[in-house]
Amino acid sequence: MQYIAHIIFLILLVAGFGLFAKSLHKIYRNIRLGREIKRNDRKGERWETMTRVALGQSKMTKRPVAGILHIFVYVGFIIINIELIEIIVDGIFGTHRFLATVFGNTLYSYFTATLEVLALLVIVGVVLFFIRRNFYGVKRLNMKELFGWPKEDANWILIIEFALMMAFFTMNSSDFILQARGYSHFAHLGSFPVSQMTLVPLFEVFSFDSGFLFGIERAAWWFHFVGILFFMNYLYYSKHLHIILAFPSTWYANLEKKGKFNNLDSVTKEIKLMMDPNADPYAAPAEGEAEAPAKFGAEDVFDLNQVQLLNAYSCTECGRCTAVCPANITGKKLSPRLILMKTRDRLEEVGRNIDKNGKFEDDGKKLLNDYITKEELWACTTCNACTEACPVLLDPLSIIFEMRRFLVMEQSAAPQELNLMMTNVENNAAPWQYNQADRLNWAKD
Repeated sequence: MQYIAHIIFLILLVAGFGLFAKSLHKIYRNIRLGREIKRNDRKGERWETMTRVALGQSKMTKRPVAGILHIFVYVGFIIINIELIEIIVDGIFGTHRFLATVFGNTLYSYFTATLEVLALLVIVGVVLFFIRRNFYGVKRLNMKELFGWPKEDANWILIIEFALMMAFFTMNSSDFILQARGYSHFAHLGSFPVSQMTLVPLFEVFSFDSGFLFGIERAAWWFHFVGILFFMNYLYYSKHLHIILAFPSTWYANLEKKGKFNNLDSVTKEIKLMMDPNADPYAAPAEGEAEAPAKFGAEDVFDLNQVQLLNAYSCTECGRCTAVCPANITGKKLSPRLILMKTRDRLEEVGRNIDKNGKFEDDGKKLLNDYITKEELWACTTCNACTEACPVLLDPLSIIFEMRRFLVMEQSAAPQELNLMMTNVENNAAPWQYNQADRLNWAKD
C-alpha cells in the first residue's frame, strides 16, 4: 500500500510540474509574438528596481493597510511553501519531516514555529481581503469591468489560500497530538505554537483516537500537496500570474523619465533625408541600418513589443491605475486596467488560434476596434498617472500611445482637433492658426 502511495505521489508531482512548465512555455511563446525591444541596458539599476519593487513590495505600501496585508499574504504564502521541499522528499522516500534531519531539532523547531506565525498572518490577510473586496465597497474593486470571471478569480484565489493554510494547521495539529502520544513514527519534531492554541484543543475535546488522527494528518498532508499543485497550474488562468511575472516585468520596466516617448528610427531617418540636400532618398539602407517598419504603431498584439505583452500578462487587476485616471474619473470610457486586460484577452485568443492551427490563421479580428475602441484611446490625456500608480511598474499608456500612432500614421484617423493642430504646425510652424510673420507679436512691448 505504501508503494502505491509513493507511485501516486510521483505521478501527481510529475504531472503537476509538467503542466505548469507547459503553461509557462505557452505564455513565453505568446509574448514572443510581439516585436523585439532592447531593454538590457543599465543592468544594475534594473536588478535594484526588481528587488525593491517586486520582492520588496515598495510601491504596495503607498497604501499602508492594503500594502501590509499584501506583504503578509505574499511573503507568508511563498515562505510557507518552502515546506513543499520537505513534502516532496517525504512523499518520494517515505520519510517524515525530512528537514528536521537537515536543520537539527532546535533550528527545525524555530523553522516550524515561524511557518505557523506566517500561516496565521496569511489567514488574517486573505480573510480581510475577502471582506474588503466583497463587502467593504472599494470602488476600484467593484467596477463593471470586473464583473464575472475577474471577480470570481480573485475570490477563488483567496479561498484556495485560506484552505491551504487551514490544511497546514490541521496537519500540524494532528501531528503534534500524535507526537505527544508516541504514535508510530511520529517523533518529537518541530514547534507548533498557533496549532497548540487553536486546533489542538478542539481535537482533544472530541477525544479522537490515534488511528483517526493519523487519517486526518495524512488527508491534510495530501490536500496541502495536491492543493499547491492545483494552485500552481491555476495561475495560468488567473490574474495571479503576477506572483511570477512581476519579477521580469519590473526588470524590463521603462527606466526613462515618464512622458518621454520613443521616436521611430525610420521616421527620424526620413526627416534627416528631407533636411539633407545631398541625400539620395532612394539609396539602399547601409549595413546595420534598420529597415522601415512594415507598420507604424500597433493595430494588433503582433505590433506591440514583447515587454508590453509581458505587461498584459502581469497585470494584477488591482485597479490603482484606473482609480487615478482623470479620464475615467470624469466618466469617460477609458480604463487603463481594462487596456491591459483586453490586450491579454486578445493575446490569449491568438494563442488558442495557434494551438488549433499550428500557426496563426487570420480570424478577422484585431486588438483595435474589436477589443479596444478609438473612444478609449483618444480619452487618454497621457498624464502618466496610471504608470505612476502601478505597483509592478506596468505601462498601459505605452499601448495606448502605439495604437494612437497607428491611427494617425497609418489610417490618418486623428480627431479633427488634432488634425487642425498638425495642419497648423505644418503650415505655420506653430499649433495656432496665424501667419508665420506674426509669430513674435507676443514679444512686442
